[in-house]
This record gives sequence, C-alpha cells and structure tokens, in this order.
Amino acid sequence: QVELVESGGGLVPTGGSLRLSCAAAGNTYRIETMGWYRQTPEKQRDLVATITSGGNTDYGDAVQGRFTISRDNAKNTVYLQMNSLKPEDTAVYYCKAERFSPGSVYPTHYWGRGTQVTVSS
Repeated sequence: QVELVESGGGLVPTGGSLRLSCAAAGNTYRIETMGWYRQTPEKQRDLVATITSGGNTDYGDAVQGRFTISRDNAKNTVYLQMNSLKPEDTAVYYCKAERFSPGSVYPTHYWGRGTQVTVSS
C-alpha cells in the first residue's frame, strides 16, 4: 500500500504564495503519476496539476500560469508552488498517486487526506 502525507496548507492573503508538499511512503515502487486535486464544499474534486515520473505536466485551466508542480523522484515527493493566490483557490487540496502493481495493466489510485488552503480576500 501507499500512504500520502500532505503538508504546507494554511491561511494566506490574496496575492500570496504557498508551497504544498506530498510525500509517498510504503510500496512506492512503480509509482508513475503524482498530482494535486482540490475540492470545495459544493464542487467535485477538480484537477489542479499532475506530473509523471518523466516530468510531463498537466494543469487545470484555473491555475495555469500561477501554479507550478514539481517532483523529486528520489524522495517520492511532489510539490505544488502556488503563487498569486485568489480567494477562489480556497479548497481542500488532495495529493494523488498512481502505482502500477506488478503484472497489472491498470494503475491503483491513492489519495492523501487533504490539506486546507484558505485565501482571504
């Protein structure tokens, strides 16, 4: 199994920055894609950013140009640098990892417990 532990959330004013971290522990071998999703009380869990083990990235439209995802494969850790934060960025941010078990053609998805990001107006 894989356990994901997020850190770095908090309260920040509009225009400020935060850096989220997510460390994977356990059976981390063959983890491919890691990323971040966010959820507000009334909305579904939406894509923020993902990154593959090779460094290919994908961003949600709402954060394009403001957030940057990065990864340290040796540490099994993914980061999210969040700049120019807006009140609408307020959400619970969840870390996600995909792992291919030996002999499997489909990945297993693992989720962290989430970290709260609140941007004051």
